[in-house]
Amino acid sequence: MWSDGARLRHWLEIEILAVEAWARLGVVPEADARQVRERAAFDPARVEELERVTKHDVAAFVQDVAESVGPAGRWVHFGLTSSDVLDTALALQLREAADLLLDDVEHLLAVTKRLALEHRDTVMAGRTHGVVAEPTSFGHKVALWAFQLDRDRERLRRAREEVSVGAISGAVGTYAQVDPRIEEEVCARLGLRPVEASNQIVARDRHAEYLSALAIAATTLDAIATEIRHLAHTEVREVQEPFAEGQRGSSAMPHKRNPVRCERITGLARVVRGNAHVALENAVLWHERDISHSSAERIILPDSTMALDFMLVETVKILEGLVVYPQRMRENLDVGGGLAYSQNVLLALVDSGMSRNEAYAIVQRAAASAWDDGASFREMIASDPEVRERIHGSLDELFDPLRALRHLDVVFDRLEKVE
Repeated sequence: MWSDGARLRHWLEIEILAVEAWARLGVVPEADARQVRERAAFDPARVEELERVTKHDVAAFVQDVAESVGPAGRWVHFGLTSSDVLDTALALQLREAADLLLDDVEHLLAVTKRLALEHRDTVMAGRTHGVVAEPTSFGHKVALWAFQLDRDRERLRRAREEVSVGAISGAVGTYAQVDPRIEEEVCARLGLRPVEASNQIVARDRHAEYLSALAIAATTLDAIATEIRHLAHTEVREVQEPFAEGQRGSSAMPHKRNPVRCERITGLARVVRGNAHVALENAVLWHERDISHSSAERIILPDSTMALDFMLVETVKILEGLVVYPQRMRENLDVGGGLAYSQNVLLALVDSGMSRNEAYAIVQRAAASAWDDGASFREMIASDPEVRERIHGSLDELFDPLRALRHLDVVFDRLEKVE
């Protein structure tokens, strides 16, 4: 969809539609309009040859198309300026790219949702600041990704609508040489909306929004990939991205299983985010327009859409083949003899009538022994006389990881409703 052939085909259809619209207004003879429709064609090699002389891509294209038609070719580009063709065609390309990306997001969202529901009760350590916090579930972690992808989908939909506009308004957008009805008809036949106003070009805030939506979606994938990379650390090893038979993680170290696919996604996300910055810069042009945006867009729009397409497809493959180690998750949750349950003990002591400061000091002292001396947090708590006095019976309930998940059904009920 970003090939030269695809771009020129869009240009050709816009030029033909404009001629046909002029014919309906009685400006172009019907017979000439029919000839344009029947004969108009382009030869990429000829366009390239002409452009070497004209130094202007649209002028070269118009000359080639007019030559293909014959005398009736004089009506090609009648009343139009280059950006009428360029920006209207670009809208078609961006819309087509957005449709593909939305299909990709739909697929990834479905895969992510299934993974979340599959692991809704797979208990693991939650981590804040990279340090074990309270228990969570792997399904809960993945559910957050799914909700973020759902928001990405909505942003892409909005961005698609914003760029789905055309402009056939002439040299400075005043319709001085072209009837506004031409714009209305051409856009209608292309399934676009006429832009509310233009100054020859469609304002680039729309394209900046489009690239921003791509950049945010790329950032979501980066967040997923980064989390997988963290959880794949040798010392953690709670998940592993797919590693195919015969694959080699290192040319030197046969044991390596590096998260290269996730790292690739992280790298490409940086490119897309950088391109979004360029799109924001492109929104600032001189007077009615300059073309400082044009050269940049020829890079950032194809590159960003293609990169995000690859990233979305790659993330699907990673999540579909993700290896999850529930037993390892449980082992890491029990680090320090149950440090992740410190708040449960704290609140139980407070509930027994102890002041919060006093309870905090007792629990923190036991946790320090686990951190610094290799003691078991649960054993330290169980042996503390003040704790035994206030917490009667077994500590099993306070150290039960499923206790932390008892209200998570509300999250998964919401996830079930995401379609």
